[in-house]
Amino acid sequence: MALATSDFKNGLKIEIDGEPYTIVYFQHVKPGKGPAFVRTKIKNLRNGKVVEKTFRAGEKVGEPDIEDRKMQYLYADAESLIFMDTQTYDQIPFSHEQVGDARKYLTENLDVDVLFWNGKPINIDLPPFIEVPIAKCDPGMKGDTAQGGTKPATVETGAVVLVPLFLKEGERIRIDTRSGEYVERVG
Repeated sequence: MALATSDFKNGLKIEIDGEPYTIVYFQHVKPGKGPAFVRTKIKNLRNGKVVEKTFRAGEKVGEPDIEDRKMQYLYADAESLIFMDTQTYDQIPFSHEQVGDARKYLTENLDVDVLFWNGKPINIDLPPFIEVPIAKCDPGMKGDTAQGGTKPATVETGAVVLVPLFLKEGERIRIDTRSGEYVERVG
């Protein structure tokens, strides 16, 4: 089925030249002279690049074969990371390249949203925040306070996060997966 420019809205998934995109921004423009058009910013769902594209009013684009599935991260081995579909319990291996930077924030049994295009996984959406223990960091010194500076800490997943000086190894922290920043100490 084809989608017309009148169907455009933010978040709509479209297919152009055999590639899946999502509309980040759109604006219908009707100049005084000439035909109307739609100015858009679209994000490639496979590589994350955002491009600007202009469509003539009424132009049609493809509707991609896209499916969102809830999956749970189980474990990693040498070649792949194993995820389980929470509906069918099927275990699906993902290559390290498919997972990309999300790998730094994956903890066992973490629920994620996986985007499938034409039956193949192309994108993993992490929850906005994860809670993980600090695996390695320099010890805190007497007098270190919450208002002071920061120090690098390596968490259980392997990500390096800047944390306040008073935190110690073994303490659980909340990390924003979108920015990779420390949010707060947890319990």
